[in-house]
Order: sequence, then C-alpha cells, then structure tokens
Amino acid sequence: MSEAQWERTLTVTTAEQTHALAAALGGVLEAGDLLVLTGELGAGKTTFTQGLGEGLGVRAGIISPTFVLVRIHPNLADGPRPGGPDLVHVDAYRLDSAAEIDDIDLENTMDTAVTVVEWGRDRVEHLSDSRLEVDLLRPLGGEGSATTGESSATTGDVLGFDTDDDDEPRTIIFRGFGQRWAEVPQLLENTTPVEGN
Repeated sequence: MSEAQWERTLTVTTAEQTHALAAALGGVLEAGDLLVLTGELGAGKTTFTQGLGEGLGVRAGIISPTFVLVRIHPNLADGPRPGGPDLVHVDAYRLDSAAEIDDIDLENTMDTAVTVVEWGRDRVEHLSDSRLEVDLLRPLGGEGSATTGESSATTGDVLGFDTDDDDEPRTIIFRGFGQRWAEVPQLLENTTPVEGN
C-alpha cells in the first residue's frame, strides 16, 4: 500500500462543525474523486457525508446506505453547483473484499461522480490511483475505533443506531494519496500537520 503524501489533523467539537467542514470540502471536490471514511459507529461518517452533499449541491436526504450498500444522490440543477458531480455514497460495512466492491460496479460512476465509501479501507484502494482518506475519531472510542485501524466489522461489534453524540469532540485526520491529492487542499492548510508529515 502506498504512503500518504500528506496528513492533517483537526478537532471539531460539534456535529455542526463536522458538517460545515465537510460542506467546505464538498465545494472543491471534482468528478472522479474517491473519499474513504473510517470511524467507529457514531463517529460522524454520515454527518460528514451530509456536509459533503451540501457542498456538492446534491439532493438532500443523505442517510447511511447500510442496508442497500449504495445510494446515488444526483446533482441539483438549481443547487450551488449546477452541472457538478453526483454523489455516490457506499457503505462497505458488510463487504469483505475488493472483489465484493467490484460486484457493485462502482467503476461505472467513478469518472462522473464523487464516490464516498464508509468502511472502505483495504477494500477500495484499487478503484483509483488517488484518494482522500478521512478518519473520524471519538475520544472514548472502543476497540473498534479508527485509532486501531480495525472496523467494527472485523472486531465483532454489534451494528447499532442513534450512536452520534453531537456535543462530543471528534478528531478528524485527512490523508492524501496520489496525484489528485499531491497538495493539501487550501481549507486544510491551517490544520495541524501530524509529526513527520
């Protein structure tokens, strides 16, 4: 696996801040971008994706695609980015391999949409030479937290609902891979670089 070209860390204290940060990022995303979201249940992956959708100007109503695996949110002609890319939102929680990712035909939309994959680490890297990884960490994460690099799917945790705590701070780590993310996006320039990067 290739090394990240850069890494930036920041802390948000509310779900509203997570949403706003992601909306700003959504405003600079382009068709073909791949984002891989990692974080335990309730870490804010869906909140982050909702913000991305707002920034991209896609149809509202983004929820976790846990039971359908993939949801496509079309760009709105009367939104902030008319003619911009659609958002393809994937939940790979129950997928065990890159081969299962290939079975859902994401390559058909990769060039024309922004693809966001929750629980995608070690499953989607083959889809693009460039990707932006986003780790969302809760301060009191359990054994399945992103700090261990393991998902709840591999640690045996039970899938639950209503686990977001809006007032709990989150640490968000961004890592850029490949030519598309050779440079840190301007909105992350003033964040704290992780030592060694």
